[in-house]
Amino acid sequence: MGNRPLDILNDALNTPVIVRLKGAREFRGKLQGYDVHMNLVLDDAEELKEGEIVRKLGSVVIRGDNVVYVSP
Repeated sequence: MGNRPLDILNDALNTPVIVRLKGAREFRGKLQGYDVHMNLVLDDAEELKEGEIVRKLGSVVIRGDNVVYVSP
């Protein structure tokens, strides 16, 4: 496992992650890709509110400047 944040994201590829965005929005899905700007691609994504599924979205692209954290 790497020490840098992008190394940790690389280790999390193809595994489920939770992504918290500005405005307290959360998404859960399988991390399919990312770039140096923290833009993320999730498959089988679901929007969460207070830990409960609000809606299923499928594949989504999340813009990196909205990301607060990514939890593998």
